[in-house]
Parts: sequence; C-alpha cells; structure tokens
Amino acid sequence: MNRLQVEAKQGRLEQESTEVAVIPHFEGETGLKAETASFDKALGGTLLDVVKSGEFEGKIGETLVVHTQGKIPAKRLLLVGLGKRKEFHLDALRQAFGYAVKRVRQAKTEAFVATLPPLLPRGTTTVDAAQAMTEGAILGNYQFTEYRSEHNGAPKAVARFLIVTADKGQLKQVAEGVRRGTATAEATVLTRDLCNHPSNVMTPTRIAEEAKTVAKEQGVSLKVLEKDEMEELGMGALLGVARGSHEPPKFIILEYKGPKTPKDSRPIVLVGKTITFDTGGISLKPADNMEQMKADMTGGAEVLATVRAVARLRLSAHVIGLLPVAENMPGGRAMKPGDIVKTLSGKTVEVQNTDAEGRLILADALAYAARYKPAAVIDIATLTGACVVALGQFAIGLFGTNETLKRRVQAAGQKSGERVWEMPLWDEYFEQLKSDVADMRNIGGRGGGMITAALFLSKFAGNYPWVHLDIASTDWSEKERAYIPKGPTGIGTRLLLQYVIDQAK
Repeated sequence: MNRLQVEAKQGRLEQESTEVAVIPHFEGETGLKAETASFDKALGGTLLDVVKSGEFEGKIGETLVVHTQGKIPAKRLLLVGLGKRKEFHLDALRQAFGYAVKRVRQAKTEAFVATLPPLLPRGTTTVDAAQAMTEGAILGNYQFTEYRSEHNGAPKAVARFLIVTADKGQLKQVAEGVRRGTATAEATVLTRDLCNHPSNVMTPTRIAEEAKTVAKEQGVSLKVLEKDEMEELGMGALLGVARGSHEPPKFIILEYKGPKTPKDSRPIVLVGKTITFDTGGISLKPADNMEQMKADMTGGAEVLATVRAVARLRLSAHVIGLLPVAENMPGGRAMKPGDIVKTLSGKTVEVQNTDAEGRLILADALAYAARYKPAAVIDIATLTGACVVALGQFAIGLFGTNETLKRRVQAAGQKSGERVWEMPLWDEYFEQLKSDVADMRNIGGRGGGMITAALFLSKFAGNYPWVHLDIASTDWSEKERAYIPKGPTGIGTRLLLQYVIDQAK
C-alpha cells in the first residue's frame, strides 16, 4: 500500500511548480493572506471573487478547486475551510488536510503543496501545526486494499505532500512537526492495518510475529509467554478465555528504553486488550455486525503501534507494552457461564457471561504490570457496548484512580484530537459485581455496564496510578469522515503516543 511522504522545505508557495497548491481559509472572511493575494493577482481576481460571492465559505469540510490555466506555477489551487477563526483548534487543521488530501486524490494527482495556516491555534506552536497538517494528510489518504484483486475504480493514494515556509528560521520547527506527525500518523495506520486484516490471518500467532517486527526497532526488546508459561504463572482468566479456540494464546511483553533513560526509571506500562476475534464464546453474540469483531484487538494493536512510534521518535522514556492475546470462541472445551477462574492476582471470578471476556484477560495483564513498579499504567480496550450507548462515537470513556494521571491523559486527548470523557468509579457500583460463590463475578447487569466493567478492572490494578480507556465507542466508524475511514479507525493510538511524548518532555 502506498504511504504519503511528507517533507518540509524553505520556499514560497506561489513559486512552487506543483499539481495542487492548498490554501487554507477561515470561514466568513473575505480578505486574502499575502501568498493567496499574489495568486489572486495573477489570476485576475478570481479567488477574491469566489470568496466574496460566498461560493466558498470556508467551513470545515468545504473544498473548492480553481484551475489556473498556466498563469502561475501551480496547475490548480485548492481552497480548504478552517472553520471560524475564533474557534480555530488543532483538530480543525487536522480535518482540513484530511479533506484536502481526499480532494487531491479525486483530482487523480500524486502530489500537493501547502504552507502553514494564516495563524496558529491558541497555545500551540509551529511544530504542533505542522504535525497536525501531516497527520491529517496521511490519515485522510489511508486506504486498505490488500485483499482486493482489483482497485474497483478508486483513485490511487497521493504520494507526496510538501510543506513550505518562507521563514528560514521556521524550517527546523516545521521539519520537526513533520517528523512527529509522520510517526504518529503511521502508528495509527499500523493499527488500522492490523485491525483490517481478517481474523483467519490476524491470529494470536500473527500478532506475536508483528511484535517481533516492532522489536527490531532500536531500543525495543520482546518476550512472548506461551500457554505453558502462563499456566505456570497462574493466568487462569486469560487461559479460560482462550480455552474454546484452537489458536494458542500469547502474552506479549514489549519494552522500550530510550536514550538518557535512567536504569532505575519506573516505566509507563501500556496494556491493550487483544482479542483477535470475539464470538462471545458460549454467550454467543448476535450475527448482525459480528464481522466487526475482528477489530476487538484494537487496544493491543494500539499499544504495539505506540511502542513502535516511541522507538522511532527516540523518546527519552521507559515504556512497556503488555498484550494479552486470545481468540474467544465457542467449542467443546470453551469456558461456560457459571465457571470460576482463578486470576494471576489470586482473586477468583465467577464467569456469568463469556462475552465479558476482555476484562478477564486484562485482569491478568494488570496484575502482571505490578511487577514493574510502574510510574503509571494505562489500559485501553474495546470493552463495553455500554460505552457506545453512553458516549456515541466521538469520545473515549475514561476511568482512573489517580487525579494527576487522569488530567495528563485528558490533556493528551485534547491535543491529539482523540478526546476522553471521565466517568465515575464509585465503590457503590461494586454491589452489582458481588458473587455468591467467588470473589466477584465478571458482569454486573445492564445498568452502568461501562462503570461496572471499569470497576472490575480496578480490583486488579494494584496501588499504582492507573487509567482505563474504553474505546468501544470510537474504534469503528460506520462512515468516512475527514481523516477517519469507514471501519477500523485506530482512535486511541495518537492519544497514547501524545501522553508518552508529554511525559518524555
């Protein structure tokens, strides 16, 4: 699959010989910035006429192509809307370039050029802006075509995006933004790719192979626990989920230590739910949309991709990624409702619903995380349908036991455009998880389902700072948006990475 190459260069937009020059423009503004005014003069006032007439208003998602008829070096100008100036934020810029690259692709051209927006969003830097532009373009350009024998008439992906700046002193910042944006966007692309593969390809064994590839990055090491090792440790919850499948489970440990990281540093531990396919087990899911359960491994894919990106950015950080990997299937040996499993922590769980399997595999992973004496633990999972009901498709559910960690994750979500919304983690909800025959049960009924799932996890999170992110509401999109494709979205990857970047600073 083609990947968009993004580069930074000193130069002036109006002097670039290109197929398409992209011009961002604020909603409702009838004036033109300097570079645009020079284009307009060469075109005899065409751009100003378009803006003043209202034909192009500058709303987010709005684009307009103007053919230059050879009057300037660029063959086409592409106006893209930034929305209202007073509401301008990084994600508006990200969306604008997501829409821009789609329009460039529709024009069947392979390259385009742009410069920074007329002003930067409040509280941001040139690096942030260039990063957002890069992310929007790479993610908006995404297509998954690996299993198509023909391209079905879809335009080819755009190959090159050049960001120019006339300010020589600004070039270093733009280049750094491009570097960061490329690493973060390609991490999301990796997540999308892994989740787009069907489950007969992306098995637990294949996930382990993907982890081996990530471990080739500088500073990354890998350990994979097999079934017998998990049995010896006492990971009864993870093994119970895997029992109905012919695919052997894996427990993957990726560790990254960056430059200038103290030997005794306490790591950031990222834990990702990695169910390569979820039938629901004996508590079988309805047939409608079950094919989407190939993406029930999104959390693990995001942890994998984050570790790779952290290594490629050479961050001064100590990061450990834990992936409990299994397939949840019905079968003669499958876990049954009413079964009791003993977790790695020693706590016992009555399994009242085998479709509440994600929290079981995470329980063992969270208990395992304690051995690292972590500075922070963040788990991320497509955990509950209740999250979709509560938050729709535009927010990630957040729960946590540490106020500082929660605030930092929220800030990373705001900056990355992958926003979180905090939900309560009150002990009163644990009444719904009490069991007559074990320490707890794995499901608490319909009311507060997202909360009881998170509360269940909290009982395995130890005394370290811990945050749980429920991405069941955001991991899959039913329609294409600015830089979000239909299908697996990869949302949560850039949030995790932004958090690590912020801590590395």
